Amino acid sequence: MGEEIQSSQFSAADHARFQQQLQQETQLLEQWFKQGRFLKTGNVSGFELEAWLVDKNKRPVPYNEAFLDAFDSPLASPELASFNIEVNSTPRHLSGQAFTAMHNELNETWSRCRKTAATLESDVVMTGILATVENEHLNLGNMSQMERYRALNREVVRMRQGKPIVLDINGNEHLKVTHRDVMLESAATSFQIHLQMAQADVVRLFNASTVLCAPLVALSANSPFLFGKDLWDETRIPLFEQAVAVGGYAGAAFGPIRRVTFGSGYLRHSLFECFAENLAHYPVLLPVELSGTREDLHHLRLHNGTIWRWNRPLIGFEEDGTPHLRLEQRVVPAGPTAIDEIANMAFFYGVVTALAQQELPIESQIEFDKARDNFYNAARHGLRAMVTWQDDRQVSISELLLKVLLPMAEQGLTQLDIARNDIKQYLGVIQERLETGCNGAHWQRAYVKKHGKDMVGLTAAYMERQNSDEPVHSWTV
Repeated sequence: MGEEIQSSQFSAADHARFQQQLQQETQLLEQWFKQGRFLKTGNVSGFELEAWLVDKNKRPVPYNEAFLDAFDSPLASPELASFNIEVNSTPRHLSGQAFTAMHNELNETWSRCRKTAATLESDVVMTGILATVENEHLNLGNMSQMERYRALNREVVRMRQGKPIVLDINGNEHLKVTHRDVMLESAATSFQIHLQMAQADVVRLFNASTVLCAPLVALSANSPFLFGKDLWDETRIPLFEQAVAVGGYAGAAFGPIRRVTFGSGYLRHSLFECFAENLAHYPVLLPVELSGTREDLHHLRLHNGTIWRWNRPLIGFEEDGTPHLRLEQRVVPAGPTAIDEIANMAFFYGVVTALAQQELPIESQIEFDKARDNFYNAARHGLRAMVTWQDDRQVSISELLLKVLLPMAEQGLTQLDIARNDIKQYLGVIQERLETGCNGAHWQRAYVKKHGKDMVGLTAAYMERQNSDEPVHSWTV
């Protein structure tokens, strides 16, 4: 989805051509899995950070085209709305002082983003949902000037047979609004964690990442408000799921299959199972004409980019053309600070590594349906959630994080040969967040409780503290 396309108008012949090429590439991918063609090494990290451009009144400002021209980096790109941008990290092997290096890179990138925005009399914010965004901001006039986004909108509307998108979220308050386009999606901004995996390790790592969706979203929740309503701790989850509410083929178009999804089950034998499911259950959304050879997997990768699993499989290529396998953990919101984001990464990489190396697979101990229920419960209630863990035990997610998963994160990072000072610093941030119970969602609600529902004031206070790079658990209200 990151690349521009040439046209946003498609015919039945375009769909048939793309479908045929997708099928051929899926068959080729199946051969690659059977042959063990993928890179044998893993433990390579990376991230994508989505952010907001705001004016002096802390409201969204549609300047991303001018911003990106001035920023002039291949690691930055537009998002769906013209007030959103994305910046990417350089891939880095998980060893030594990897997290210090990623933290320094993110701080440097963020400083440059702020300086670039200042030349446009604006600023940048990293948060799951911008507190000042209003429903009227989310209109087609604020869509980024790219064919791929116009095509996405047109095809989603077509697949919904013209039915409007109804956003209906029950949380601490109730929000219900209706849209006739996909622009609601742009209100949800995330910090996406990538992990390159050796083919032999993929099933255990991917399943462990699926189980971790619940603890990770509770730990990092930072999206309590939308359009002035106090909803879920991580309102970004139901917002994104409902914003692109299209399903599978024919009668399943409005059924249980969803393009934004927790998934349909654990992996059994291979990551290929996800791509087989993509072909079998999801109609092509963007049947564009793509150049290159079948071995580039362009059609398969584009199609996969229009299916938003919260724990998403990815295929990439090394400079020498060797294919590699990655997962993209998508449940973490952007913000509150760079150090919080890197700490979230360190926690995730440590726990997923330790879980994947346990003698008894975690997926054999927690049923998939319960892992999914845990996820939505954690997104709704954050660190106050109760979840089902091993042996069907009901546990406090805060206690689980602090007493079980945090020590496991240290174990996993040690196995990865991460430097002791990095482990201490970044897992220390997680420990203090858990001991205080203060993640981004908690701080935002505490601010509103003290100062009232002044979303401009909330955003101004949030930005001031964000740019200090002091972790959110230490913020005053």
